[in-house]
Amino acid sequence: MQTPIKLKFTNTPQASFFATLRQRVDAYFKQKRLSPHANGAMWTKAIFFLGTYILLYSLILSGQFSAWAMLLMAMGLGMFAAFIGFNVSHDAIHGAFSSRKWVNNVLSASFYFLGANPYVWKITHNVVHHTYTNIPGHDEDIEIAPGLIRVDADEPWRPWQRFQHWYAFLLYTLTSLMWVFRKDYLKFFKKRIGHTDNSVHPRREYIILFATKAGYYVLFLVLPYLVLDITWWQLALGFLAMHMAEGVVLGLVFQLAHVVEGTAFPVPNEAGAIEEAWAAHQLRTTANFAPRSRVAAFFCGGLNRQIEHHLFPKVCHIHYPALTAIVKQTARDFDLPYLENPTFFSALHSHYRLLKTMGRAA
Repeated sequence: MQTPIKLKFTNTPQASFFATLRQRVDAYFKQKRLSPHANGAMWTKAIFFLGTYILLYSLILSGQFSAWAMLLMAMGLGMFAAFIGFNVSHDAIHGAFSSRKWVNNVLSASFYFLGANPYVWKITHNVVHHTYTNIPGHDEDIEIAPGLIRVDADEPWRPWQRFQHWYAFLLYTLTSLMWVFRKDYLKFFKKRIGHTDNSVHPRREYIILFATKAGYYVLFLVLPYLVLDITWWQLALGFLAMHMAEGVVLGLVFQLAHVVEGTAFPVPNEAGAIEEAWAAHQLRTTANFAPRSRVAAFFCGGLNRQIEHHLFPKVCHIHYPALTAIVKQTARDFDLPYLENPTFFSALHSHYRLLKTMGRAA
């Protein structure tokens, strides 16, 4: 089997952009005498999302509410699982929440509340997606539903994709359900993720994967059935409603950062080179949305400022609003793009238009 060509970013002159940007960001933290990790506001957010999630789960298991009330709480539980992923797990897995590794490790475990595995995510997201953003064949995060959803003009077109701007949003509701039952297993046992070797894992990670998945199934399928006076189909409906609510939140926020009009899907040359510097590549493949919205910043955990996150993944997202002006000005100084949609709905509309455009035959 032929060894895949290792991808390289080759535009050396552009490297001065990131060097300058890092100096300016470092100077900001030094002048303000701030840590790039979590502050009091960040810890308050973490406690709020984790506490609300535990409260909703406890209220459902109490059995003191009507079936309709429990269904609504199940949907709220799913949404707060997504918010925990955005606001707590994501920063912790990147090592951005705290300067102490053990704190990040403990908070990374909050990812199990989503039914997801932090070790697998670290490989697919931290390593692959952050390095090879939006590069077909390398970044599997842009492979939303292969064969069903087309987001890149170089992908083969299929007749049913002319309707993808409608059915894509239905598929997004299945995001977390697929994660719980399929994605982590598939990625863990896949020999390569994109062109990145994924064939060797520590033995303990095999045990953790199966043990935590089993624990999730017990907490959300077995235990509710045992303690609540509900039928199996009511349990299935509640579980499905929880994951559809979680899935649509996860799916939309993930797509609005990289799969909107203006973002690039670069193809390496025959030598495996992307002819631009890595940081410049991040600017061309990433877009912010609703950057001035406090609501978006609170619930999306800084993922609405995805440019700042991709350039500084080890900086806690609570600092991204302050970094935005620095990144934007530095990009302007180096004549590089800075993509953003002013609101959540303008980004959503842009994503819809891209799906519609890519759904047409070439």
